This record gives sequence, structure tokens and C-alpha cells, in this order.
Amino acid sequence: MQVQSVYKAGNSMVVTIPKHLAKELGFHPGQKVLVEKAASGEELIVRKLGKAVAKKTRVDAEFKEWLEVFLKENAEILDELAVR
Repeated sequence: MQVQSVYKAGNSMVVTIPKHLAKELGFHPGQKVLVEKAASGEELIVRKLGKAVAKKTRVDAEFKEWLEVFLKENAEILDELAVR
């Protein structure tokens, strides 16, 4: 176990990963990771994303953006169809 400090970077908080752990876990600069709060609420879980998951996340974000634009542009038509 190694104690790390939390740093501020822009609007985010940053915790560094010790070199030996990064090497052991196969982390590398620029790699995508998933960060989530553990059920206890006291811990963070950091998981490597596989290529398929990273691609899916990007596609999900693109779809979400497209859907928001579509719904905004077609709100009147969709409301009318919902009434029928």
C-alpha cells in the first residue's frame, strides 16, 4: 500500500498511479479507464477498458448526441404523433 495525494487539474481531481502498480496492471499513458464509486461509497474502482468497450462508449456518446438533436428538431411532430 502506498499513500498518494489528490491534486486539482482544471475542474477535476487527480490521483497518480505508482509506476510499479501501473506496470503490474498494464496501464499506459492515454489509456481509457472506467472510474466508479464502490458500493461502500468510500472507495473508487479503476478498471481498464477493452478496445470494444472504449469504442462502445464513444458510439454511445455519439448516439446520445444525435438523439438529443433529433428530439429537439422533431419535438412538434413527435408530440402530435403521441396524441394520435
